[in-house]
Amino acid sequence: MSRTQNTKALAEMIHQQVGGDLVPIELVTPYPENYQALVAQAQREQETRFLPPLKTQIDSIDKYEVVFVGFPTWGMQLPTPMKSFLTQYNLRGKTVIPFNTNAGYGLGNSIESIRTLCPSSNILQAYSTRGGIERDGALNVMEGERRTQVQRELEQWLKDLNF
Repeated sequence: MSRTQNTKALAEMIHQQVGGDLVPIELVTPYPENYQALVAQAQREQETRFLPPLKTQIDSIDKYEVVFVGFPTWGMQLPTPMKSFLTQYNLRGKTVIPFNTNAGYGLGNSIESIRTLCPSSNILQAYSTRGGIERDGALNVMEGERRTQVQRELEQWLKDLNF
């Protein structure tokens, strides 16, 4: 999930370090392009606990022992598409490694939601960093000096996790 491309940039940086498969989470019905319409829909989904159906299909989640899950923070919560993913795929016994971009407010209750949705998974320490702020017109900020800084932080985080 990466509307502003910041989470996608992190996923690509992590992929360069650890390899594996990159799988974008896509919806059957994409979110509106209009930012305000998207925010309103996302709020309704959170309030009603609606889980949007995923277009993304993973043939055999069983072949993976480690799953990195990347997401932005939406309204201090785990986005509903990520909740759909974690509900649809059984990650029991797998190591789940969260990474996140946000507008400066951090992870909110995202990690608690992941723990609830993956009660039999080994959830490691998340990496979180400030990304773009779409409402202010700041989209992909993972460029230049900022990208270099984030790459260094990711390298240290992965080293701390023994990757």
